[in-house]
Amino acid sequence: MNEPLADGPLIAILVMAVATLVTRVSGYWLMGHIPLTNRVRRTLEVLPGAIMAATIVPIVAKVGPAALVAVVVALASMIVKRNEFIAVGLALVAVTLARAYGF
Repeated sequence: MNEPLADGPLIAILVMAVATLVTRVSGYWLMGHIPLTNRVRRTLEVLPGAIMAATIVPIVAKVGPAALVAVVVALASMIVKRNEFIAVGLALVAVTLARAYGF
């Protein structure tokens, strides 16, 4: 028999999928009603960098120097190789070594 809690994760995943779909569709709909002036275009161009900074800075502040080392290694890897998988792998190695050496 199905236990009541067995369906919980599936329901949670479905709710998150629907929420993601609604936010994406509403974003496209909303942007369809906004004129693309130069100011709006510039704002949209810098938005990904602002989101990355808003995500990374609190993590680095909380974790400390090891996280900063990982971010710098990932950034350098992306500049040189332009491969996300290599950047993540190198960042994981960097943070592991930094923590192993007491950072």
